[in-house]
Amino acid sequence: MHHAPQPSSGLFIFRRAPVDYARRSIVPSNRLTDGAVSPTITAPSAIGEIRVRRFDLVTPVSIDDCLGALKGRGPEVKVLAGGTDLIAQLKVGMLKVAVVVDLSGVADLRVLEGDAQRGFRIGAAVTARTLERDATLRAALPSLSESGALVGSIQIRNLATLGGNVCNAAPSADMAPPLVALDAEAVIAGSGGRRRVPMASFFKGVRQTVLAPDELLIEFAVPATGPRSGGAYLRHTPRRELDIAVVGVASQVSLVDGVCRKARIALAAVAPVPVRATAAEQALEGQPLTPQAIARAADLAVDAARPISDQRGSAEFRRHLVRVLTRRTLTLALARATA
Repeated sequence: MHHAPQPSSGLFIFRRAPVDYARRSIVPSNRLTDGAVSPTITAPSAIGEIRVRRFDLVTPVSIDDCLGALKGRGPEVKVLAGGTDLIAQLKVGMLKVAVVVDLSGVADLRVLEGDAQRGFRIGAAVTARTLERDATLRAALPSLSESGALVGSIQIRNLATLGGNVCNAAPSADMAPPLVALDAEAVIAGSGGRRRVPMASFFKGVRQTVLAPDELLIEFAVPATGPRSGGAYLRHTPRRELDIAVVGVASQVSLVDGVCRKARIALAAVAPVPVRATAAEQALEGQPLTPQAIARAADLAVDAARPISDQRGSAEFRRHLVRVLTRRTLTLALARATA
């Protein structure tokens, strides 16, 4: 392996030599150090022949380095955080890239600070395992912690990042609905500076977000939840572990004098993007959260769902799950708010 440092920054470009895929799972670059070009590598697999285009791996150490690597490259560059989605997509040919920007050396993307009174800053490269295990976050934002605990196996959670799960923009992503229900904002850096986008507006379609090609999601700003607040995230999967949601629901409530001051309900896997059940939220606000009020909200949440039928469940079954999981998450959120 040869290192080619960029003298003006901490940026390095690694140009990897060919790798035997039968023995290792690293993807080499698309240009060898001697200048030769070999556009693909081929290897056998359980699903047939895998052909992966070679690419350059860029390893920045700062956010500015990342933006420099992204600038002007358009769709030929992709960002690598944990790699649990990106590498799999490269292996099956879903993506063709010339450059991959590895974020593992950028410490600023792993920031995790705050509490229920001040709110939280959560870096885009914070792992699902950290969300699962951090005691302060787990106490203040239980829905987000629960969603992190549901991502794959422990090995996957040690790699998978909050930003990666969000930017992959799969309709079934577990960590997106809690962020929507928490009124979180995505903090985005680009050549024109930084901007904030509410998570409810971040997704544009299946695997589509508001990010421009030269922009980077750097962190999430989660507002203070305050006292007498509670949240929960639940999902249904055919298997208990290592599966993706047929339906997921995140609920968040805040109480004042026993009355619901604010309610948020976000649904996953029932539309191309996470959706809020706004009619259900409005039915709860200003009311005591009685079992009858919660049941009424669960019925209204079904109206926000636009599910499809596929191999994991029918549209009718998904609507049923929305009702059940909304009732359960609201009940759990209420219990946490009054504990």
